[in-house]
This record gives sequence, C-alpha cells and structure tokens, in this order.
Amino acid sequence: MTAHDVARALPDIDSLRDLCRSMAMAEAILNPEGERYYSYNSQWSETEELASMGNGSGDEYDIVFAPAGAYIRGFDHESPLSPYHHDDVPAPWPGVLDSVPEPFQCYVDEPAFTDEDGTPVVTVCVWRESTDQSWKTGPITFPEGHPDPDGSDWLFELLLAPTPEAFQEFAEDYYETTVDIEAVRRIYDLHPLDRTQIARLNSSASMEDVAEAAAAIGYPMAADLVPGPY
Repeated sequence: MTAHDVARALPDIDSLRDLCRSMAMAEAILNPEGERYYSYNSQWSETEELASMGNGSGDEYDIVFAPAGAYIRGFDHESPLSPYHHDDVPAPWPGVLDSVPEPFQCYVDEPAFTDEDGTPVVTVCVWRESTDQSWKTGPITFPEGHPDPDGSDWLFELLLAPTPEAFQEFAEDYYETTVDIEAVRRIYDLHPLDRTQIARLNSSASMEDVAEAAAAIGYPMAADLVPGPY
C-alpha cells in the first residue's frame, strides 16, 4: 500500500473528522492522564483543527482540518522515503510534497511538521480541498521491493478500517485490557458522552479529566458532564 491507495480509500473530510474525534475520545477515556496514541485538538487555531497519531518511537501523522479542506502528512522513520535516508542533505522524497496546492503550502513548512532545520518530516502526504471530489497525492515513483514503502499501510490503519471493532482490537493490544465494544460503538456513532459510557470503558477514569478531554476534542457531551466556566 502507498499514498495512492490511501487517497482512494479514505472517507470524505467530514467522515474522517468524526472518525478522528471518536478515536481520540475513546482513547482519552481508556488513558485519561497519560500519553496517547491518538489525539485531537479542536482549537489548534481559530480556524483549524488537528488530529494526530504518535507511537512514541518517532512515527506519526497529523491531519489538519481547515476551511480550505484537509491536509495529511505522515512519517514512518524506517521508510525508504524518509528525508534522512537518501541524501547527505535531508530532503523529502521527490513527488511527496511537490504537488501540494497553494491553500496547503503553509503546512509543508509548518514548524510542528518540520525538524529543527526546517526539513519537512514526511514520507507520505495526502490532501483534499473542500471542493474536491476525492483525495489527492503527488506523482511519486516508489522504490521497488517494499510492500509498504511510505508507511501508509500501518500509519493509517484505523483510518482505513473505520470500525469500532478495529479500534477495540488496537486498544486491547496496546493497553492490554478488555475494551467494551458497545461503548466504543456509541462513541463512533457520536452519542453524547455520559457517565455510564465512560464507566463502561474505564471504571477508574476521572469524570472531570474525561470531560476536559472531550471539550478539547470537541466531542459532544451530556449536560452533566460539560465543564463549567473557570
């Protein structure tokens, strides 16, 4: 699988945004106080939201949801397309960023997505303008002999299998705990979060911590969970 396959398989922008919020919310309940694999910031800027994945080993992705559309950049540190694997001077693999349209050019050099020298930390890039009918990526010639040359297959695994069961499998393996599938299904359906739902996923979770996480994610909550003014 490559970025080209991802571009064909991703859902539309609104569906992807809902999926990312659901994944982040479910994990925030399972792990309300620690570092998380999936996160979502509904107030990344005044007009932009950010979904992120980071596995703690240098592999990551970010999805910017903006008025212009959505921009995705992913990085697999073992990928042969890594900027650090093929040149004396680090640079993105040819084609990965060359066709990024003007509305998303600001994200190519976004400090959060580059290293300390300004090199884009990227092996895969996909985007979709709000008026587009499909996701797009650059014309890339991939090295031969690699079944997953840019990391697309595993970086975006839960985005390409957008089901509660896929999240349950991930979470049970990652957190080594039993995950209530019905509670996950309600979150994936964007049911307003309530105390019963939280307890079914994590009986020891602080309701206050989870409510604060839901507010940051922009996930709907029952009235008795909405944090009060500070």
